[in-house]
Amino acid sequence: MAEKHYKPEEIVARLRQVGVLISQGQNVVDAIRQIDLSEVTYYRWRREFGGLSIEQVKRLQNLERENIRLRKAVSELTLDKLILQEVRAQLHVARTGAAQRDTKAKSGGQSTLKRRA
Repeated sequence: MAEKHYKPEEIVARLRQVGVLISQGQNVVDAIRQIDLSEVTYYRWRREFGGLSIEQVKRLQNLERENIRLRKAVSELTLDKLILQEVRAQLHVARTGAAQRDTKAKSGGQSTLKRRA
């Protein structure tokens, strides 16, 4: 059987339908079956969307989308920062190595440190 994907607005409407049927005296299982849902789906939806209005569900969706976008931006910026730090470290090593070679060349290959007698 093909799964149907419901929009959050449809989920809230279905949860309200079940609530109305229950308030009319039907038990929960019969109310759920009457709107063609499984109990598992109903309880999962109720846990996620129970008590929310349609406007709140839309706001929740927008916040979740924004959260995903911001997480992606942070991860990209973190990656950029790590790359720049690695390049900076490599440049520092290259400069330090070049400076040491220049110092040895000027001193004729002798160490600049004097030994204590």
